[in-house]
Amino acid sequence: MVAFLVGVAPLAQTPEPAQDDSFEALLTRAITGDADAQTLLGSMFYYGEGVPQDDVEAAAWARKAADQGHADAQVALGVMYANGHGVPQDLVEAAAWYRKAAEQGQADAQYTLGFMYANGHGVPQDDGEAVAWYRKAADQGQADAQYNLGVRYITGRGVPQNDVEAAAWARKAAEQGFVLAQFSLGQMYDFGQGVPQDDVEAVAWYRRAAEQGHAGAQYNLGFLYADGRGVPQDDIEAVAWYRRAAEQGHARAQYNLGVTYYTGAVVPQDFVEAYLWASLAASYADASNRDRYAEFRDAAAERLTPEQRDEVQRLARELFEAHPPE
Repeated sequence: MVAFLVGVAPLAQTPEPAQDDSFEALLTRAITGDADAQTLLGSMFYYGEGVPQDDVEAAAWARKAADQGHADAQVALGVMYANGHGVPQDLVEAAAWYRKAAEQGQADAQYTLGFMYANGHGVPQDDGEAVAWYRKAADQGQADAQYNLGVRYITGRGVPQNDVEAAAWARKAAEQGFVLAQFSLGQMYDFGQGVPQDDVEAVAWYRRAAEQGHAGAQYNLGFLYADGRGVPQDDIEAVAWYRRAAEQGHARAQYNLGVTYYTGAVVPQDFVEAYLWASLAASYADASNRDRYAEFRDAAAERLTPEQRDEVQRLARELFEAHPPE
């Protein structure tokens, strides 16, 4: 199962008030202590919307509202401390402001506080606290938290390991369009982990993630088309999905695409393309596949002239630099 990628919550943007929302009117209300106006004014300065972008002004107005207990402003101030925007970077301060908002039930703050406990950012690392805050946010429908909670059930960190619970939380996030959850749920159906094994369901969830640009889902969807599992067998579709994943730096997709060009069984045989994708695959590969991919790259290289090899190597370097490994 893939690891879940998390980060701090985005700066909260308060809905515009029903009153006059011109800058002058907003400033007047903010000066008189209106926390909603202060929060919105801080957001305007943070994003440079209608005013010159100014992180220091943004932080100052967010603090005024946060000190009054405005949860969205507390999240905003937490974001600024986490990133050093308008204030010195300070993860301990960030966690303190997230906690104030989280204790008021602000779901993004609950999720982010869970992330901070999970990784020991600004607070001591504590799996139990991470799970507790993820659950609070997940119960409110926060998709990041739902998926993180599912990952916790997969790994058994902070909760008893339980694949059925993992799948249930992944589904909640996946149904909201959360791409990592869609990919994860596809894997669960693919391998029968926490749900009955079902190739058709696996294809459906992989496709949703693949159409959002998830390289792993694109590769897996291509693999299922090549095998005819959950979909009619279709090598052309398989190659199309491999290509989309390969262009994002997915090593196995690059290898498969290179083999396809080398053999000419599905697409016209093209040793230049084979060498290009084999070279990239060897560059992106993990340790377990690097030697095998390099051996294939060298075999493809033997089919080219020295000039062709030099040109392909130049192009491969450009592509690799444009999409460095994560």
